[in-house]
Amino acid sequence: MYSENRPWGSFHVLDEGKGFKVKRIVVTSGGRLSLQSHKHRGEHWTVVTGTATVTVDDRVSTLTRSQAVDIPQGARHRLENLHGGLVEIIEVQFGDYLGEDDIVRYDDAYNRS
Repeated sequence: MYSENRPWGSFHVLDEGKGFKVKRIVVTSGGRLSLQSHKHRGEHWTVVTGTATVTVDDRVSTLTRSQAVDIPQGARHRLENLHGGLVEIIEVQFGDYLGEDDIVRYDDAYNRS
């Protein structure tokens, strides 16, 4: 599988197949993914390390180890590390298209479009 570094940390694809992809996402202290949505996939996040701040549409939650959240296809969402240390989640994507270009960004701390 493969890995990519991002301004907020990194992700590692652990497995993928028809209609699914599994990633390990690591967010460094103070890191935040863009507020984003996906047209072709939903996601399920489970926290394995740290304390994650998660936004799904208008709801903001704090999740810790073993807690999870479902992100429906089309929902605006964000993952943040506001509590220090590392945040690590396992993300399961499901849908008919799982490319990294299936992203609409609404707000991005790193000025990506």
